[in-house]
Amino acid sequence: MWIKRDTDDVYSSIEDFPEGTVGFVYEVSYQGKKYIGKKILLHKRTLPPLKGYKRKRVKYVESDWKTYTGSNEITKKWKSEDCTRIILELCVNKTMMSYYETKYQFQMNVLEDDNYLNDNVLGKYFRKTLNKYMK
Repeated sequence: MWIKRDTDDVYSSIEDFPEGTVGFVYEVSYQGKKYIGKKILLHKRTLPPLKGYKRKRVKYVESDWKTYTGSNEITKKWKSEDCTRIILELCVNKTMMSYYETKYQFQMNVLEDDNYLNDNVLGKYFRKTLNKYMK
């Protein structure tokens, strides 16, 4: 179950999301540790063409967003029932998901705060590099 920040909206099924929502930016926390990331709701699967046809088929499959706890090695071990899972922003496309994820990671100082488990931002700014230059 996901809860939207600053509201009482609860998301436990894909029908609960507003129409046009592609994914969301989230914060997962457990025992004082936190992680900020993004999650897409539907994955695109390409299937082989039917017999006699050349064009590949496209199928959209719901992702594992209901039980997802993050892509970090530590957060993957957490149980979704034990975590506090908050949706920070609902997004209508992947570009906005990347923008808001980066925005919240910089706002919350995820690379400087030891309570956050994020190792990098955009695969470009790394915690270990930042620590090396700040000391």
